[in-house]
Amino acid sequence: MSTFLNPAYVFGPVRSRRLGVSLGVNLNPADGKRCSFDCIYCENGRNAERRTASPFPRASDIRLALEQKLAQMAEEGEEPDSITLAGNGEPTLNPEFPQVVDDVLELRERMCPQARVAVLSNGTRAHVREVRDALLRLDDNIQKLDAADPHLVELIDQPAAGYDLERTIEGLSSFGGKVIVQTLFLRGELPEGRFDNSREPYLGLWVDALRRISPRSVMVYTLARDVPTQGLQKLAPVELDAICARVRGLGMECSVSY
Repeated sequence: MSTFLNPAYVFGPVRSRRLGVSLGVNLNPADGKRCSFDCIYCENGRNAERRTASPFPRASDIRLALEQKLAQMAEEGEEPDSITLAGNGEPTLNPEFPQVVDDVLELRERMCPQARVAVLSNGTRAHVREVRDALLRLDDNIQKLDAADPHLVELIDQPAAGYDLERTIEGLSSFGGKVIVQTLFLRGELPEGRFDNSREPYLGLWVDALRRISPRSVMVYTLARDVPTQGLQKLAPVELDAICARVRGLGMECSVSY
C-alpha cells in the first residue's frame, strides 16, 4: 500500500482527527526517515525503504520556514488550531530539538497565540533530561504507547536495538501527569503469528501502565491511512469505545478516533 514522506520543513495545514487544523513541523530529513521505531503501520513507510544519508534540518531553517508559513496563513485569513512537531520519524532525535521547541513557542506567541503546540513522539527519549525539559514546555505532549508487553512492542513497533520498555514507561511517568498517551489498536496476521493489542492479557498490561503513568488524557485510535504491511486490520468503533470506557473507569479522560 502507498505511504508518503513530508517533503518540507513545514507541511499542511492538515485536518487532524485529534488536533484540528494542524500545521506540521518536520524535524527530520525530507527525503527519508530517521526513527527509533519501525512500526508495521507507519504511514511514512518502513525504515529500510526510506533510508537517507541527509542530515537533520537545522533549527534556524525550521524557524524560517515556519515563520514564512504562518505569515502566509495570516494573509489568507487562516489560523492553525495546533502546530505539531512530527514529520518523517521521531522528532526528538533531532539534536536541536530543544531549540526548535523554543523557536516554535516564540513564533506561536507572536503570530498565532491561540494555537496549541503539540508533539507526536514515541517516548524513546523521554528519559533524556534536555528532551524531557523541552517536552514539558509544550501544550500537548503526546507520547506513543502501543503496548505494555515487551514482545508485543517488538512485533508492532519494532524499536531500535537497546530499547527498554520499562525505561519508557518510567520516562512517561516522570512527566507528573503532563503527558497524553496515544495508542493505536490493531490486529493482524504476520509471519510471526497473529496478534491483537486490544485483547487480554495485553490490554490489562496497558491499563496497568496507564495507572503508573497517570496521564492527563489518553488518545485511542486505529488504522485510517495506507500502511506498508499486509495483513493488518483496524478495530471496529464499538471495540474502541469499550477500550475508552475502561480508561474512563480509571478516572482518566479518553478520546477516540475511528
